Amino acid sequence: MTRSALLVLADGRFPAGGHAHSGGAEAAVAAGRIRDAATLAAFCRGRLHTAGLTAAGLAAAAAAGLDPLALDEAADARTPSPALRAAARRLGRQMMRAARATWPSPELDALAAARPRGAHQPVVLGLAARSAGLGPEDAAHCAAYETVGGPATAAVRLLSLNPFDATAVLARLATDMDEVVAEAVAAARAGIDALPAASAPLLDITAEAHAARPVRLFAS
Repeated sequence: MTRSALLVLADGRFPAGGHAHSGGAEAAVAAGRIRDAATLAAFCRGRLHTAGLTAAGLAAAAAAGLDPLALDEAADARTPSPALRAAARRLGRQMMRAARATWPSPELDALAAARPRGAHQPVVLGLAARSAGLGPEDAAHCAAYETVGGPATAAVRLLSLNPFDATAVLARLATDMDEVVAEAVAAARAGIDALPAASAPLLDITAEAHAARPVRLFAS
């Protein structure tokens, strides 16, 4: 059951709302920083080791049973951009709806009641993994993959990039993802104060500019 639950949670068809978000890729394409598979790989690697590491740590901690409300506050402190905080809570709200329908649990119900406008998505993801019988490493893998999978999928639509090339980018990041997951899980086991707080200032800046654009394909 656990392996099946992991596949369901990591599946892009899981209705968690991620399809509407590019993870900063749309702004990077507009600025010319993503132009092809090579620049997409560089963007994804940088995002993975910053925002991805932070998200994986939060997800692993939630799956390990740490206080989700304290983790949500920790996520807020690690997200200086108002646009990214709003996006994370929108995604968390949608993830919560999908998770409660799929793996009902008192812990998910309690977090939904405490954060009716949505908790940060990595926290909800970790709690969803816990409700599905998954562990911290599973949750961290989901968060890490999602961090790069979203931009790769968006780049296919934004650049008409060959989907085979986009998939190859993700495959070549496998070792990086394993490293990020190992670091995230180790930090989660050490407690909330030890969780990663890796920053990506350019993602924060471009997220604010992207949110103000009158015409855009993706929400973030």
